[in-house]
Amino acid sequence: MDRLDAMRVFVAVVDAQGFSAASRALSMPLPTVSRKVAELEQHLGAQLLVRSTRKVTVTDSGQRYYEDARRILDEVGDAERQVSGEYRTPKGRLTVTAPTLFGRLHVLPIITDFMEIHREISVQLTFTNNVVDLAEEHIDLGIRIATRLDDSLIAREVGSVRQIVCASPGYIHQYDCPLSPNDLSEHHCVTFPSAGTPAQWQFRMPSGKIRSYPVRSRLTVNSIEGNVQAALQDAGLVQLYSYQAAPHVIDSTLEIVLESYEIDSTPVSIVHTRGRRAPLKIRAFVDFAVPRLRDRLTAVEMQCSTRHNQIA
Repeated sequence: MDRLDAMRVFVAVVDAQGFSAASRALSMPLPTVSRKVAELEQHLGAQLLVRSTRKVTVTDSGQRYYEDARRILDEVGDAERQVSGEYRTPKGRLTVTAPTLFGRLHVLPIITDFMEIHREISVQLTFTNNVVDLAEEHIDLGIRIATRLDDSLIAREVGSVRQIVCASPGYIHQYDCPLSPNDLSEHHCVTFPSAGTPAQWQFRMPSGKIRSYPVRSRLTVNSIEGNVQAALQDAGLVQLYSYQAAPHVIDSTLEIVLESYEIDSTPVSIVHTRGRRAPLKIRAFVDFAVPRLRDRLTAVEMQCSTRHNQIA
């Protein structure tokens, strides 16, 4: 029995959550997949999987073996890439995850430029506003907009984004501009759904203390784009990250209010799970993306600040 091959097949079955799906993923006959896993279980003297007509369940022993097998296969892959030249020329598939709107506006253009230079790299880019476990989902890189990051991640900070409150000129003309967070009780606000609790926005007081203020949420929308569009249509005040509002602040369709009460900016980072031994494709992308993301975020902040100063 080729133990490394059997280990690879077992990992594929767990990843695919079934023998048939693993067979398709490996382009290997189903009976061969089943036989290799059975031989591995016999060699180990332990049951790794519980088979049923509907699904495959990993045993406790199987889960521990899977985690070790995944690490071993990754190390073998690194060694093979070292010999084959990947550590001299970036190659292979790069998997990246990014927040939906930030990814579309700022990450995707950088990736397409990166692929023009590195022709032997393909990229799988996933847009999601959920925090993804990079190790569990086998993702190479992530873009995180967060103050706190998992200690297991290697992070390169590329800038930060402000949390700003905006409204359309039409709304401000009709309802006036709020001068302090206390005025929010008299204003209509567009918010995200908040699981049955009143929506609250945070602001920094002149004393430096952070305080949460309840807002009158006359309209809730479960997407960034929906919140922006509602604000553009005079529906009320909206709280956004600066990159989400910047295009509309620049063209004067949204105006920033309550700027002096903004909380600290939120860092933006590129994160991955590997350090010194990261494949060249990861290191090459980080080196390529960091200065470009920094330039883009600097431009966003200049756009918002410049437009606000012109209004003021």
